[in-house]
Formats: sequence, structure tokens, C-alpha cells
Amino acid sequence: MDTRYFKTLVTVVETGSFSNAARHLNLTQSAISQRIKFLEEAFGHILFDRSGGNILLTVAGEVVLESARRIVGVEESLLGRLKQLNGRQKVSLCCTPTFGAVYLSGVLNRFMLESGGAPADLNFVLNNPDEALEGVLNKEYDISIVEHSPNTDFSMFQSYPLPQDDLVFVASPKLNLSTSEYNIRSIFSYPLFVREEECSSRQLLVRGLEEQGRSLADFASVVTSDDLRLTRQSILAGGGISFMSKSLVCEYLETGQMVECEVKGFPKNRQRKVIMEKGREKEKLLCSLARCIFNVMDVPSPI
Repeated sequence: MDTRYFKTLVTVVETGSFSNAARHLNLTQSAISQRIKFLEEAFGHILFDRSGGNILLTVAGEVVLESARRIVGVEESLLGRLKQLNGRQKVSLCCTPTFGAVYLSGVLNRFMLESGGAPADLNFVLNNPDEALEGVLNKEYDISIVEHSPNTDFSMFQSYPLPQDDLVFVASPKLNLSTSEYNIRSIFSYPLFVREEECSSRQLLVRGLEEQGRSLADFASVVTSDDLRLTRQSILAGGGISFMSKSLVCEYLETGQMVECEVKGFPKNRQRKVIMEKGREKEKLLCSLARCIFNVMDVPSPI
């Protein structure tokens, strides 16, 4: 069984509620409930008494919690020992697909050059912001880089801001969208390419539409895909429009293969951060990797 289910149970008990656990793990309350339900179905016992105002463990819940804490502790100990094998250091970085497509190769190249050949096993993973944050909490990732919405809670992390990410509506010149500014209604007749629900670009898009009393349903059609290459190729071919990071399409905008459709009054910036577990900001290898990230982003390193 995936240990994250046991970690979720421990977190619910330690934080006192499903909602607190959701905030701590950067998940939705529904996701927390589903994980607890999975454990209950797997073991054939109800783990929490939900009849009162406060959640209380049942007798079966106490039994499972005791083992869950041991399992989580064993996993954390194992991961720590494996990192020390043969004197080889290990570091895992998780970032969003947008950051990965634009900046990751530069970060990797600089890190390899600056590490001076020191033995280290590197693991790079692309994931959505929620999974990237949860991965740091669960010690799956040493460092994560995420674009995020303004209300994201980073209080349980050591976090460092990066330059904000600018998002734009883009289209092919074939669609004849060549003027500088549009009313949102003027682009509803085109198919819209969007990311999955967990992506902050989609969340920002939905928020911007809601602020104008609109929704994704107002577009002629909506194509959902996390394949950034496919989305860019579809836009270049004149298949519709997309709301995406300007860094992903800057070369196409510069060469005229795409045009930017500026929508009046629409939010177009999201924040970006480097995050790691608190207390690890002085680890030499992590500091070295973090400095490479800041260098590639052309900002002074705070560590």
C-alpha cells in the first residue's frame, strides 16, 4: 500500500481535522477524505467517529494509527540511510512542466558544471504544483519549483520567490487576431486549449473568467491537455487559442508565428517559488542546486 495514505492518516490526527490536514498537505479536503475512505475500505473498519463536532479515532483507528506511525517512521529512516550509501549524495528536484520546458536544461547543465564532478545522483520530475508541494512534505523531493495562485500557503516550507510568470492568450496569425486588445467576448468563438485542473495557469484563467461573469463553457470548445508541445503545435496550425506562459512561446511571438491577444482587464501574472523542507536550507548540495536555479533565472541568490 502506498505510504502516503498512512501519512495522511497521521496528519489528520496530528492537525486535528480533515481541513487542517488538507492545508498542511496542500491537498483538497475531498482528497483527504478519499484517502481515509480508501484505508477504511482496505482494512474493513471505520477509522473515525464522525458523529460529533470533533473527529475521534475509533478503536480500529487507534490500531491503524499506531502502525501507520511506525511505517512512516521506517520509510523516513530508510530514505535517509539510502542517501548516504557509498558516499553518494542524492538530490531530487520537482518542477512544473512549464518550468521544465523552459529552464530545467539550463539548471541541470549549470549544476553539473559547478558541482566539479562531485558524486551525486540526480532525479528530475515534472508534476503539478499540488503534487510538487506534497512531495516535499513527504520527502519525495528535496526541492520543488512551482507556479502558484496568490492564496497558496507556504508556511510549512522554506520558500524563496522567483520572478513572476507572465501568461498570455496566443493564437496563429491565420485566425486574423492581430489587434492589440480584445474584449473577452471576442475570443469565445474559437476553440480553447487549456491545461489540466491542477495547473495554476488554468486556475488563473478560470478566476479571470469568473471575474467577468464568464466560464470555460462560453468558448466554442475546450481541449484539455498537459502536452505542451501538442498545444503549441495546434496553436501554430491555427487550431484555436490558448492561455499559457509567455516563456513557452516567446520565440514564436518574436518571429510572428504567433500573436498575443491581450484581453482587457484579464489577470495575467502568477507567482513562482523555490521550496524545500524547513531546516534543510543550509545543506550544501541543496544550496548549490538552488543557486543554479536563481542564476538561470537571472536573479541574485538569497542563499
